[in-house]
This record gives sequence, C-alpha cells and structure tokens, in this order.
Amino acid sequence: MPTMDERKQMIQKIKDLPVKLEAVLKGLNDQQLDTPYRHGGWTVRQVVHHLADSHMNAFLRFKFMVMEDFPKIKTYDQDTWATSTEYALPLEPSLTLLRGLHVRWAAMLESVSEHDWETRKADHPENGIVTMDRMLQIYSGHGEKHCGHIKGLRDTMNW
Repeated sequence: MPTMDERKQMIQKIKDLPVKLEAVLKGLNDQQLDTPYRHGGWTVRQVVHHLADSHMNAFLRFKFMVMEDFPKIKTYDQDTWATSTEYALPLEPSLTLLRGLHVRWAAMLESVSEHDWETRKADHPENGIVTMDRMLQIYSGHGEKHCGHIKGLRDTMNW
C-alpha cells in the first residue's frame, strides 16, 4: 500500500498530465498527428482521443468507488473505441476535456480519506477486486506512458 506521500506524487502526475501532453504535441501538423507511434499502433491523434476516453472512464470508476459500496466496473474495448468517428476530430476537444477533467479528478482524489483509500474496492470483470490504490498506480502512469510513445515517435522521426 502506498504512503500518503506516494499517493500525493501519483495525484500530482494526474494533475500535470494535460500540460505534459500539450508540450509533447506542440508543433505537430496533421500528417504527423495521423502517424502511428509504432507499426500497427494507434496514431498520435488516436492516442490523444484515447486518453480523453480512458481518463473519463477512470474518473467515473474512482467516483463510483468513493460514492458506492463495491461497484462493478464497466469495461470497454479501447481498440474499437479508437475507430469511432470522433477520433478523427482535431485534438482541441479532447485536450479541453482533459484539462478540466484532470482538475476535477485530482481534487476528488485529494479529498479521499485515508479510511476510504484503505477500504474502498470495486469489482472489475477482467481483473477481479481492485483497490483505489491499484487504480491510482495504473492511471497515474497511463498518460505518461502515452506521452512517452509520442515523444519516442518524435525522436525517431526527428520532428
């Protein structure tokens, strides 16, 4: 179980993600945004829209865990979602969403009591019982991982 300081660091990563993401995207044109970050992978554009979808789901999962007793987590097929028509939109709608969402998400996480961190759990259909700490560990690094994919592509392509 993480310490309160470790949780604060992970929450800070959630707070910081929109700024980090915008920095790694700065200056990319549409052709670059529509380039997959690896062979067979999503395009940069899809990654950004995925982050919005994924983090909306994560926010709601945490909210359900805090507000309800042992909720069942709703899953989704992220690869299918990445083919939906709005994934071709410009990035700004998803970046705007992420800016506001991450403020709310971090504020919610900062208000969780030590008792709730220790006791609140959810039923994940694929992963079984998940704790809030485990969810925080996953999502605090999720955005950074994808920023790394974009940065890696930029480095490889010399953008």
